[in-house]
Amino acid sequence: MNFLQNVDNMVAKAASHLPMADGLFEKIRVCNSVYKVCFGVRLRGAIHTFTGYRAVHSEHIEPVKGGIRYSPDVNMQEVEALAALMSYKCALTEIPFGGSKGGICLNPKDWEPYELERITRRFTYELSKRGLISPSMNVPAPDMGTGEREMAWMADEYGRLHPSDINKRACVTGKPVICGGIAGRLEATGRGVQYALRYFFRYPDDVRAYGMSGDLQGKRISVQGLGNVGYHAALFLSEEDGALITTVCEREGYLHASDGLDVRKVKQYREEQGTLDGFPGAKFHDKPLLGLEIECDILIPAAIEGVINRENAAKLNCQIIIEAANGPITYAADKTLQNRGVCIIPDLYANAGGVTVSYFEWTRNLGQMKLGRLQKRQDVQKAESLIDQLEHNGLKVLDEYRNLATRGADEIDLVRSGLDETMRSAYDRMRDCKNSNPDITDLRTAAYYLALQSISESYLTLGL
Repeated sequence: MNFLQNVDNMVAKAASHLPMADGLFEKIRVCNSVYKVCFGVRLRGAIHTFTGYRAVHSEHIEPVKGGIRYSPDVNMQEVEALAALMSYKCALTEIPFGGSKGGICLNPKDWEPYELERITRRFTYELSKRGLISPSMNVPAPDMGTGEREMAWMADEYGRLHPSDINKRACVTGKPVICGGIAGRLEATGRGVQYALRYFFRYPDDVRAYGMSGDLQGKRISVQGLGNVGYHAALFLSEEDGALITTVCEREGYLHASDGLDVRKVKQYREEQGTLDGFPGAKFHDKPLLGLEIECDILIPAAIEGVINRENAAKLNCQIIIEAANGPITYAADKTLQNRGVCIIPDLYANAGGVTVSYFEWTRNLGQMKLGRLQKRQDVQKAESLIDQLEHNGLKVLDEYRNLATRGADEIDLVRSGLDETMRSAYDRMRDCKNSNPDITDLRTAAYYLALQSISESYLTLGL
């Protein structure tokens, strides 16, 4: 099966538990539209033709939302699958977006930054004239091979094409803060993975059911992919929750150290050397996928789809897999792992941190105001008055608490609080769905069930 077929089969499994009007599941399953464009850009003294895509899965709520990836492997079925996952992800986490996804078939390492800028701006033009980038209709974001830089180029080009659009900054999310972005967006997906694991460990009965105990302190974690998502997830889990990052897998191979790796140093070493090979204090092996089979408590696939499949699913040696990437486990592998009793925290929940904080950025752009600006000073004054009253009545307040209470919430604090609430609420809904329905035995099916329920209700309300 290809990526799209894997997603469709997982959704169909959930749909079998949900009574739906005749034909409605098929309407939800398929992409509403897929746009393919071949455009030319003059570079290096010649005209180079690039192929780009933008898929719109569901417009039950607009705008639709989804990333733009730059990869030589971008193709139509991939963007359709990713757009579908985005629809279900937003529905599960109660974010008011439909699903979309796009990309250009190129390797960004083959092009200089100024060349990538020209390619990006031309692609933005192609999307704009077809209504596939717009604050009210279709809002891209970063994905594999793109980041803040590319989003800044896209936002600027959209602004040039639509100078009278007062909401033009909201045409994309994931921008640099100076260009209308929001604090915490860069780390958001990795932070969401951290929160997702924290909520799993809030329930001791669930933890014991998978042969573990306690919290994240000392848990052995393997990470596949040290890009933005994998790096931040590993960094937060090790530095803030006390987990041990024992294995890191990348294209050239994997590192393993039973007593844990310093994620910051590993990242810095690879950026400087271009490889993990030679990193001091750890063993390097040049078979990257074998790193997935190293014994650990938690496995975090954070790179591309399909890395865990029928060939290696039975060889994995972990209790929990949390899908930081989109679609890293195939449908066949999912069944194998479920039968083995491995807990899978699914992608449409686990990596929802990015679109959650993108939603905050989008609303901030539409409101034309920094989050917390109106109420911060009032909150500080209330805290100061309360502490003064307590001390007036003879109760000494520790300086540490006074400083914390009277600091007030900055934008980054509000972003993290909103992400925390989103991930907590979605996890509890998934867990409750699983525990209250005897036919649903895993979190993935519960997540798709809730997403389908939400989307189907939207379509029926619209009169379909």
